[in-house]
Amino acid sequence: MDILAIIPARGGSKGIPHKNMADLCGKPLLQYTFDAAKRSKLITRVILSTDDEEFAEFARKNDIEVQMRPAELASDTAVMKDVINYHLEKLAEEGYKPEAFILLQPTSPLRTAEHIDEALGKMFDDEKSDAIVSVVDVPHEYLPMKLMQMDEDGSLKFYQADGEKYTTRQALPHLYARNGAAVYAVYTDVYKETGSLYGTHCLPYEMSPEDSIDIDTKFDLFLAEAVLKGRN
Repeated sequence: MDILAIIPARGGSKGIPHKNMADLCGKPLLQYTFDAAKRSKLITRVILSTDDEEFAEFARKNDIEVQMRPAELASDTAVMKDVINYHLEKLAEEGYKPEAFILLQPTSPLRTAEHIDEALGKMFDDEKSDAIVSVVDVPHEYLPMKLMQMDEDGSLKFYQADGEKYTTRQALPHLYARNGAAVYAVYTDVYKETGSLYGTHCLPYEMSPEDSIDIDTKFDLFLAEAVLKGRN
């Protein structure tokens, strides 16, 4: 099966300037996703989608194929769906149409080749599924019914009107949050029909909180470095 990996990395970032090349334990952030994609046993083609020549040059040094995207697809308001559509159309022009594709965002450095292959394998093994997304378990204290907000007079009230009735953990639902997401995978035909990375029957691929660290701030980098150093 032809499986395309798309690694999106635009040059502009505000939280951490030039974030995708930020140092993490002596390696640029992009390196972790490059390595995971190349070590996957199921991915058959990998491309970097970028508007940044430094990122592009770094990818080429890592034997990663580069497709430059136009400036309008690299702004703060650019929609990922438009980026994906652009590259799928460019690839179709050369006669290449993968049966499935996986989106690997470089802000998830602790996602490994094993995670990638497990997620893809789970999607392929389930006859009903046509997509999969990586998730992390939401701690009970962050569930909607446990949240509170400040009223106009400065007093606290439950965010959900019935929040007060949830007095035990056993009464709370089990919810998940996308962890970045580290993995989005979908069959190409289904994506083109629905325009959604979630297809029509999306499976969850649960990852640990440590592996789910999503780099958005310098504190996230600190956490990821602590996890990596602890493992080494």
